[in-house]
Amino acid sequence: MSWSIAGGHVLREGALAAGEVTLANGTIAQGKGAERRFDAVGLMVMPGLVDIHGDAHERALQPRPNVDFAADFAMRDAAAQLLANGITTAYLGVTLSWEPGLRSLKAFEATLGALRNPPPGPEMRVHLRFEADNFEAEPAALAAIEAGEVHLLGFNDHTPGIRRKLGNPKELGKYAGRAGVSEGEFKSLAEAAYARRGEVPQSRARMSETAKFAGIPMLSHDDARLEDRALFRALGAGICEFPITEPVAENAREAGEAVVMGSPNVVRGGSHLGWASAAPLAERGLVTVLASDYHWPALLAAPFRMAARGVMNLAQAWALVSTNPADALGLKDRGRIARGLRGDLTLVTPEGALAAVFVGGGLAWVAPAAAARIG
Repeated sequence: MSWSIAGGHVLREGALAAGEVTLANGTIAQGKGAERRFDAVGLMVMPGLVDIHGDAHERALQPRPNVDFAADFAMRDAAAQLLANGITTAYLGVTLSWEPGLRSLKAFEATLGALRNPPPGPEMRVHLRFEADNFEAEPAALAAIEAGEVHLLGFNDHTPGIRRKLGNPKELGKYAGRAGVSEGEFKSLAEAAYARRGEVPQSRARMSETAKFAGIPMLSHDDARLEDRALFRALGAGICEFPITEPVAENAREAGEAVVMGSPNVVRGGSHLGWASAAPLAERGLVTVLASDYHWPALLAAPFRMAARGVMNLAQAWALVSTNPADALGLKDRGRIARGLRGDLTLVTPEGALAAVFVGGGLAWVAPAAAARIG
């Protein structure tokens, strides 16, 4: 089915201007005579949101500690939520840890299985967040990369931080609850994982080489020091995600690398962990990509918050959640509105309310108030 989306303001080549978009055969086309029409008067027609890292799907898998749902059921829920937040391409941040439960090898394999027959809606890809000490799961991770079921590799290293928090009863309870084990058992698992730290460099090298051979991008996570960024850069991680300090972000940008921070950071006005603030860094060009991180609605809200600050206009801010992540991920077929690219569009009001979402050239979601616009 072909569509004409007419009467709105279209974001093309970095500027919003009155125009029309035609969708045909799954792509942005040229010409008239579309079968269906969407009245976009008063709306802005934007490239679909591309989320480089979102792990809110974990709440669909495990809404409460020790309350788990099947992966196929959870992925249907996740797809519906993604569409309702304007996200057309979602890299699910799937953490593969030594922890049992939500972030275990079993959960990872169940998620991959569910995505082999994905629910309709956004394109859902896998951002594998591989924990450095998870040696037992490394063969399965390498096999998934080789099979084309992983689309982005992230080097995680949360074990040292987890160990430091184990003396805090609240934190220990949180980790043990997520893993579905007793507090004593979780402590033992953490210590056993950490005892093999000497094997981490060799494991990272194997992961890196497999990712390179598969042709997927890699990113580092939570770089605290310049030495961290240099280490992961040498492994081939050309994306710097959630740098903890400003000098790390500066170093990555000097090297021409994408720098990712969370859109909740922008919407809330700062990091919930007290780290670098994303909005001013984005205004200075030190942050080039915003991710939903743990809250999908923040990805749609962030460009409007950025524009309201008065430094970037909305077109510039929208690039942080569409064009720039697509470029960082090597997705040349999306992130812009141009002839021949995927027909992924997010239609919003000037106030930031979502009106409709098109994925792969088809209408995938429409707000109840906008249903009358379909003709």
